[in-house]
Amino acid sequence: MASTIRILPVQSKGDWENFYLLPWDIYGETPNWVPPLLLAVKQTLDTEKNPFWQHARRETWTAHIGDECVGRIMAIVDDNHNQFHSEKTAFWGFFECVNDQSVADALFGAAEAWARGQGMQTLRGPMSPSTNHECGLQVDAFDTKPFIMMTQNPPYYAALVEKAGYAKAKDLLAWKLHPSKQFDTRLIDRAKKLQVAEQIVIRPINMKDYEAEVERILDVYNDAWEKNWGFVPMTPDEFRHMAKDMKPIVIPELLFIVEVRGEVAGFSLWLPDLNQVMEKIPNGKLFPTGLIKLLWHTKVKRTVNQGRILTLGVKKKYRALGLGSLMFLKYYETAPSMGYPTAEASWILEDNAAMNQGLKMMNADLYKTYRIYDKTL
Repeated sequence: MASTIRILPVQSKGDWENFYLLPWDIYGETPNWVPPLLLAVKQTLDTEKNPFWQHARRETWTAHIGDECVGRIMAIVDDNHNQFHSEKTAFWGFFECVNDQSVADALFGAAEAWARGQGMQTLRGPMSPSTNHECGLQVDAFDTKPFIMMTQNPPYYAALVEKAGYAKAKDLLAWKLHPSKQFDTRLIDRAKKLQVAEQIVIRPINMKDYEAEVERILDVYNDAWEKNWGFVPMTPDEFRHMAKDMKPIVIPELLFIVEVRGEVAGFSLWLPDLNQVMEKIPNGKLFPTGLIKLLWHTKVKRTVNQGRILTLGVKKKYRALGLGSLMFLKYYETAPSMGYPTAEASWILEDNAAMNQGLKMMNADLYKTYRIYDKTL
């Protein structure tokens, strides 16, 4: 494109409409694209309702050639991340762009200049807006659709990012689990013996005691991921906010809480893959017909027949017990009989040797990779 590229801050209602609607221009009729639910994107970015923005700040831009919006990006500084990791890192996210390096360079240039002005030394992404939300650039398996709350992008995005000077920081892996494939029998035998010896109980969440259960899970969550790369503990307000959002789609029989000798030691969250419904909602809008379609397809289960194991965590002092394997085994025993024969376990850090080896022993297929990039400012 030879025309002048204008990078404009997103400020007015019209600016935000350009920002929100750009993906429909970028992806068009892409066969495997699942349009985002606009209401969910707006709620994520609502600085008054989403507690994440109580400790984070941002700036947002769109790129224009003539009257056409051709790109967007957001730069974010999360003070909690920098305090937790002793870093000076900013993040970029919500990136969309036509296949034009000059447009991508202009967008990244705006984000980098802002991050430097905030005193940051590194720009990392994509994070939309953090690792506790959607993150990672899809770099393979473009012939597949994304599972719920996983990112999606055209194949050319990786080249745009890398030519703009960004290098791989970490890969995030997605595994496909198929109940028709049997576990390694050694894993099953070991897990069942431990369950008896350690008085381990795996139970579904008690929806009648949901708020108290959320507090028990929060305690596990912040303990289990404390040392993981990129992890930032959610504040109690953030965790409760997310739990409230998820409550309507939680299937109690597939949200497991693990107790060891009566103490809550771990949990795992499986969510139905509502992307199977979202792709049927026109323009990413719930109204007037989208909500009806969503309820019809989820309640009657005419469409949703798979799910995503979004989170699985075990308190540090119980990790030697193999509770993760027990929870995966429980999914294999429970989900297919409920009409969900397939699940994705995502995302897993590429260097999480214990989890990745365990998934191999479950005969899961490593089938998709998402990448986080860094650039020194």
